[in-house]
Amino acid sequence: MKSFVQANFVISAEKLSQCPDFQLNEFPLLGRSNVGKSSFINALANNKKLAKTSNTPGKTRLINFFNFSDKFIIADLPGYGYAKVSKEAQNRWQKYLEEYLLNRKQIKSLIQFVDGRHDIQKNDYQMREWTETYNLPIFTVVTKMDYVPKSKVLNVIKKIEQEFGGEVYPFSTVDKRYNEKILEKLM
Repeated sequence: MKSFVQANFVISAEKLSQCPDFQLNEFPLLGRSNVGKSSFINALANNKKLAKTSNTPGKTRLINFFNFSDKFIIADLPGYGYAKVSKEAQNRWQKYLEEYLLNRKQIKSLIQFVDGRHDIQKNDYQMREWTETYNLPIFTVVTKMDYVPKSKVLNVIKKIEQEFGGEVYPFSTVDKRYNEKILEKLM
């Protein structure tokens, strides 16, 4: 990991009108609850306490912005799928997140997270179809690769490349060798 990358939390926003006015490329993180988005932020920042991690799905409720050395912005979004909130709250999130994803000018590319230990889930496919419907730029990060046997790593990546197309990057909070390529992509 490049040690010069300094990251800091900037602000949380519920909707587009509350988002900060940056002129840096922004990368929103899409993925199911507990897929490892916060751990990804912490690993890139080399700071275990920057983004709050939890074993309870659905803890992220706002768009959380992180500035990486004034080079790029990561926007951590609420996970899709399981969350113990009302239907009304889920509908509000969906409306606000769609507005943000479709209208935020700073977005360079979306990053969709998929858990490497499991097959691609139905809601992962649904999210990918939604991004394709609006022709949004996107690439995939496969998390939790430290749990995948080394002999199966290539198969996991190839399968996701076949299903989703585009660029696919393996990621691990334990095996940091994967992370350098992701950082280069974001820079």
